[in-house]
Amino acid sequence: MANYPKELPAQTQSRQPGIESEMNPSPVYEYEDYKGADKLKGKVALITGGDSGIGRAVSVAYAKEDADIAIVYKDEHEDAEETKKRVEQEGVKCLLITGDVGEEEFCNEAVEKTVKELGGLDILVNNAGEQHPKESIKEITSEQLHRTFKTNFYSQFYLTKKAIDYLKPGSAIINTTSINPYVGNPTLIDYTATKGAINAFTRTMAQALVKDGIRVNAVAPGPIWTPLIPATFPEETVAQFGQDTPMGRPGQPVEHVGCYVLLASDESSYMTGQTLHVNGGNFVTT
Repeated sequence: MANYPKELPAQTQSRQPGIESEMNPSPVYEYEDYKGADKLKGKVALITGGDSGIGRAVSVAYAKEDADIAIVYKDEHEDAEETKKRVEQEGVKCLLITGDVGEEEFCNEAVEKTVKELGGLDILVNNAGEQHPKESIKEITSEQLHRTFKTNFYSQFYLTKKAIDYLKPGSAIINTTSINPYVGNPTLIDYTATKGAINAFTRTMAQALVKDGIRVNAVAPGPIWTPLIPATFPEETVAQFGQDTPMGRPGQPVEHVGCYVLLASDESSYMTGQTLHVNGGNFVTT
């Protein structure tokens, strides 16, 4: 069993979504002894937020399963290039696409570029997100509300809407949601609302696309050590991050890859409209 850190040094970053190369300790994004089994051989995956955090872990795992990867990210170029380098070491193609996933035109362009450069699209991982803690709903501006919904939810709507022009029977859509809509979070009101919308969207699209042979599922992370954490919270909060879980520690991005590989592969051929929870032992009701 891996020995992941239970405590984190106090730290903070001044920008979102944060830079992985500046984190201490660095998030764990791959199992060194992970051996791919060609579960995604010949497939193409588009992953938003694929440059770092959970997205980086998924990108590398999919590469090990022999999928070509398109990584969509905002402007964290150093992190993106590092992920691209690691993905290509697995002998697959990796395309970097930079832009704002909250804009429909860009989302359309990202899908079109993926199809043109990599020859198709089989897996869509809607993973990009942002959050801005506030002590009261009174502190949430219309600008913040719109920005959070555009990045977290509108992006998933836009990308799914465009991707289904190319997804074939057997394809998969995987949406990253959160533990928050299941348990509530009074300091992340708008963020939690976006994740609740994602849950409803996942179930509804699963019903809408089942006739086309396209599966739609979600993964709900708990407190995970990603760049969003030091970019979101003050130092003292980061130092205690994840310690209130039954496992007593924050999760690592790599601890999600089994879920994302499962949901992208034919091994989950009888699963749609479902959410897998990776949260350190917290019980939730669905």
